[in-house]
Amino acid sequence: MTAIAVTIAGSDSGGGAGIQADLKTFSANGVYGASVLTALTAQNTLGVSAIHDVPPDFVRAQMDAVYSDLKVNATKIGMLSRVDVIEAVAEGLSVHDTGPVVLDPVMVAASGDPLLADSAVDGLMRVLVPCADVITPNLHEAARMLETDVADGEAAMRAQAERLLERGARSVLLKGGHGGSDESADLFVDRSGTVLWLREERIATSNTHGTGCTLSSAIAGGLALGKDLEAAIRDAKDYIHAAIGAADRLTIGSGHGPVHHFHDVWSK
Repeated sequence: MTAIAVTIAGSDSGGGAGIQADLKTFSANGVYGASVLTALTAQNTLGVSAIHDVPPDFVRAQMDAVYSDLKVNATKIGMLSRVDVIEAVAEGLSVHDTGPVVLDPVMVAASGDPLLADSAVDGLMRVLVPCADVITPNLHEAARMLETDVADGEAAMRAQAERLLERGARSVLLKGGHGGSDESADLFVDRSGTVLWLREERIATSNTHGTGCTLSSAIAGGLALGKDLEAAIRDAKDYIHAAIGAADRLTIGSGHGPVHHFHDVWSK
């Protein structure tokens, strides 16, 4: 049986993040990828110059087409910029067999450009967070979801992850890549009391475009292959660390380049 994962997210015309990063990640990890586009961005390694939202009824039409035909093993959700699109996706999830759901609450591009309207944050928390098997915010996204300051250490990360559980999340992978230490430490917690720190040495590179999209889609890919959530997260952390480590082998654009999704496939 072919493992299939679906990404519901925005398009990155530069190819480093969004739908494009998700499909590359699925493929690199041996999973067939299908897609539902929620927005188009005019984007490159220097930033986002324009966003065109896909109408919510067409988002639903894509979901209906994909899930009615493909036997989907896992779903990753990324950029949803408007409340009506968030609601359309939630409705689609409620009527289709999606497999485990990984929600990456994409709010800001690596360049600093906003990707989620302020009015949509409440809708994301209220409608979609409870539907996901795991959410994967970074430090800034978690702070915005909780309307608080960015966590400044591991104790604060633990407290915010626990608050996200209280707000409806089933489990949380709080990404510490934006922290200031020599380690990139991510924290996984769930409602059963699991507390798992995943630590890697921080890699010195400016080519980190699409890291959040890639990590969340790697988790979804692992779930599609039948791994349990903790194993999928551990393997995804290893994959993104290696992809960041190999990023400087690529020469893409003049800004923040992408990670190397095919670091273990392309010839060295």
